[in-house]
Amino acid sequence: MITTHLLDQIETILSRAGLSADSVAALRDAFPDHHFTHCLDDDIGAGIEPVRAAEGFNLYLIDASEHCLRFTRDPDSATGLVLAEISDADRDA
Repeated sequence: MITTHLLDQIETILSRAGLSADSVAALRDAFPDHHFTHCLDDDIGAGIEPVRAAEGFNLYLIDASEHCLRFTRDPDSATGLVLAEISDADRDA
């Protein structure tokens, strides 16, 4: 389960620190019960909408409850997050 409060915390941390390998490692340390994946936003398939969009990154929810990872918009079934970095080229488009 991913709560709104947790999403708020993650968004605040990343907005202040930026999305990087170091900030993802810090999130993993701070929230060990959740899985975090870092990628570029253009690696996410078309038609998949982020649960949160912020300056420089999008947050997506992942559900691994049935042994296969899949994107979800349901925070109650979410077990992790994808932190997707928006590249400068994507921002300008």
